[in-house]
Amino acid sequence: MLVLVAPGQGAQTPGFLTPWLDLPGVEDRLREWSAAIDLDLVHYGTNADADEIRDTAVAQPLLVASALVSARQLFPAAGDLARLVGATAGHSVGELAAAALTGVLPEQAALELVRKRGLAMAEAAAVTETGMSALLGGDADVVLPHLEKLGLTPANVNGAGQIVAAGTAEQLAALAEDKPEGTRKVVALKVAGAFHTHHMAPAVAALETAVAELAPADPHTRYVSNKDGQVVTSGSEVVRRLVGQVANPVRWDLCMETFKELGVTAIVELAPGGTLVGLAKRALPGVRTLALKSPDNLDAARELIAEYADAATPAE
Repeated sequence: MLVLVAPGQGAQTPGFLTPWLDLPGVEDRLREWSAAIDLDLVHYGTNADADEIRDTAVAQPLLVASALVSARQLFPAAGDLARLVGATAGHSVGELAAAALTGVLPEQAALELVRKRGLAMAEAAAVTETGMSALLGGDADVVLPHLEKLGLTPANVNGAGQIVAAGTAEQLAALAEDKPEGTRKVVALKVAGAFHTHHMAPAVAALETAVAELAPADPHTRYVSNKDGQVVTSGSEVVRRLVGQVANPVRWDLCMETFKELGVTAIVELAPGGTLVGLAKRALPGVRTLALKSPDNLDAARELIAEYADAATPAE
């Protein structure tokens, strides 16, 4: 069974969309979306520097757009994804891409929603100086109580020995000075706030208003939720979870457990890929992985998809 995943914030790098614009139709699609959400995706994906694309309001639409344009290269015909992919998921903002890929929301509606999400989260992050740090290594039974002692939230429980802590600048500074026993390293992340924590509560309220007029469809392919790793079969429930997830931890570890239970045999990570297949290599040994880092990876991805097509199963 093939699983298709979309990366989250922090995966973007300056100029990462540049080679994708050489593919037929990609620049036109990006410019169409740019006009719809009043954000120049082409500029930010090609010419903007690291600080510009670190901005939450820019990074989130950029990542969803890149996942969608790369998916179109793999599944160009209507129905291809539903026929060939056994399950989908996205990490944090990547869940918006997964919602579009599974037919819960039209692509433009997903881009419009993620634009509102990014703006709301950026506004919430501006209230207090907050951030996130990744803890590499260490046992969760040791790490989690240590974070609680420091007042930090385990915002991303990613599995494979990685937990991301979020909180105020002071709390993160204390963590850097006093890391949990057994943790190899604490790495400050290049994000603009304490996402997936109570600091994002104002963004939840803004998104509740934003989704009120949406008419989501039920997913045509298994949609695995960050909330608890469960397969969600209702489009309205997917949207409800997308709203609440802004202020709640990402349980990517549970998503990977569900992939395993479903019988995953291969994982393809959409552009800009790398982070999620890295976690899968450690947590899901024996599962084939491929990351779309650039269009150079498309042929290998198409070959893998063709090989695993017969093993793919439709949503239940």
